[in-house]
Amino acid sequence: MTELESVIGLEIHAELKTNTKIFCGCKNTFGEAPNSQICPVCMGLPGTLPRLNSKVCDFAVKMGHALNCRINKVSRMDRKNYFYPDLPKAYQISQSDIPICGKGSLDILVGEKIRTIGITRIHIEEDAGKLIHDADYRGTLCDLNRCGVPLIEIVTEPDLRSTEEVRVFLENIRSILRYIGISDCKMQEGSIRCDVNVSMHEKETPLGIRCELKNVNSFSAAVRGIEYEIKRQTAIIENNGHIERETRRWDDKKGISILMRNKENAQDYRFFPEPDLGTVILSDERIDSLKAEIPELPNQKIIRYVSEYGLNCSEAFLIADAPDKAELFEQCIVKSECLPRSAANRIVGEITKYLNDTGKSVWETKLTADELSKLCAAAEKGIVSSSGAKTVLAELIENGGKVEEIIERLGLAQNSDYEYLCKLADDVIANNQRSAEDFKNGKTNALSHLIGQAMKLSKGKADPQKVKEIILNKLKTEE
Repeated sequence: MTELESVIGLEIHAELKTNTKIFCGCKNTFGEAPNSQICPVCMGLPGTLPRLNSKVCDFAVKMGHALNCRINKVSRMDRKNYFYPDLPKAYQISQSDIPICGKGSLDILVGEKIRTIGITRIHIEEDAGKLIHDADYRGTLCDLNRCGVPLIEIVTEPDLRSTEEVRVFLENIRSILRYIGISDCKMQEGSIRCDVNVSMHEKETPLGIRCELKNVNSFSAAVRGIEYEIKRQTAIIENNGHIERETRRWDDKKGISILMRNKENAQDYRFFPEPDLGTVILSDERIDSLKAEIPELPNQKIIRYVSEYGLNCSEAFLIADAPDKAELFEQCIVKSECLPRSAANRIVGEITKYLNDTGKSVWETKLTADELSKLCAAAEKGIVSSSGAKTVLAELIENGGKVEEIIERLGLAQNSDYEYLCKLADDVIANNQRSAEDFKNGKTNALSHLIGQAMKLSKGKADPQKVKEIILNKLKTEE
């Protein structure tokens, strides 16, 4: 049998951070007491009428622009009918035949290769409630606060071929949602979640039968679920079995998928146009004005950072993923005082660690691009050592100030005077003859000891790179 290839498609649901719900005036907030953010409309009581929140349409159009989608100037809402305890109306208002956004695409960088992932559609819909299974209570509690929370569903083409591509794609989608300000993407609150479709086939042959994974509550769970499903389907095919089209539930604790239903008893949602809502009509002016609000997006930044500044994918993502870090990096580049690589190293290293430890953003610290550029330039010129630069950076982040003044006040300036360093090298070699002889006899590790002694003698103020060069030259001259 020839090698099998995995084919993966995603259905991503993102909660929109509007002030109110999609069809009523209830607050769109998380963490309130159960059933405290509800009204007759979102509870689906008889005689109530929904009214579409226009901000939801604006947010969906912005995401459509970000994913290069065709924006439909005319779309409609539909009823998706099914029975479940957390859906009091017994139907969900969604979009079926005519969504607000049509075909699109997203370029992502995987390794060193740009992959274009097709977008089938983006549509708007309302969320359902939430069932709570509490160990202190015999039954199941139903919290309807989430009923009517606005969602967009992003449906991809079956263009993804590996879990690594899925991981990168999901991370890019999350970053874009944050960049354009339409979702907080807090997975622990259920703000973004996805369903996964997986199939296997031999290359150059038609696509295989797909299975859908539900209950995928994190990006890492999506990766684990896909890996499991690839192994499960591969084993069936290699044993001459037949893949059934199924909907399966992913159990992340057990690391397995469990059959929910197959094609034969799949649910018929009986979509039909929502009679209580009119047609959604968007003007050209409104569509264009929303497009003008889209900044350079993180996936575009990642590709540019790699191609123009030589960063690797993980470094580029770590900077581009957060608007505050990306802005800091961009401002350092504009100043042209230091190498882009130097600024990137500081942002990816010490700065990111500080932000992760404190939960702050760059904007909540005293650090500025002007002083970061000066610090990187000072380190490049050998004015301050690597460890000294870390000390200065910590001071800039916590208290601000000027790089030159901090270096002088803390006594962190390196001594690069040639005559001083030559005298220092002579003293070190004279006092460590055994190490000097060991180096001459081929024990290269002895050089590190000599440099260490020089730094100790200079109390850390000698330029280590120049000390190394001078000691090397003197040892080679003596041979």
